[in-house]
Amino acid sequence: MDSKSYRLVILSLYIAMALILSYVESFIPLPVPIPGVKLGLPNIITLISLITLGWPLTILVVVGRVLLSGFMFGNLSSISFALAGGLLSLLVMALLLHFSKNSYSLIIISIFGAIAHNLGQVLVAVVIVQTGNLILYFLFLMLFAIPTGIFIGITARELLRLLNKTTIFKRLNP
Repeated sequence: MDSKSYRLVILSLYIAMALILSYVESFIPLPVPIPGVKLGLPNIITLISLITLGWPLTILVVVGRVLLSGFMFGNLSSISFALAGGLLSLLVMALLLHFSKNSYSLIIISIFGAIAHNLGQVLVAVVIVQTGNLILYFLFLMLFAIPTGIFIGITARELLRLLNKTTIFKRLNP
């Protein structure tokens, strides 16, 4: 299998895994009275894709997962919130990875990604509601972004450590 075909297979697997994690996440109740708070399980795959495939293909992972999960389990509103959060999160994490030259840990990158995800969602809410009074809501979401970002970062780091012991990524060159 040539490198492009192999990348397409890995890309498809990432989208499928992110979609499954998104679905699993919908069954995990969080004892939080604030709407929009989630663990961010699909971001595990986003981080792994960003490191193994690079940001251009990871855009496809994020958009593919958001559109598929939105059409299957959500609505147009959920798609717009998830897309804004997912793409802003990806942008921030990609920039941190690019400019940090591996000096930041995946945990720190994941925390900033979680905060950016919340910011993207709040910005969509500001446009829909047409008020800037949602900053307090964003601050509440940030309180949850830090522990969830830590959890996602640790999980992605450990999964990458295990996957690097296999030959799965030997043929990928982001």
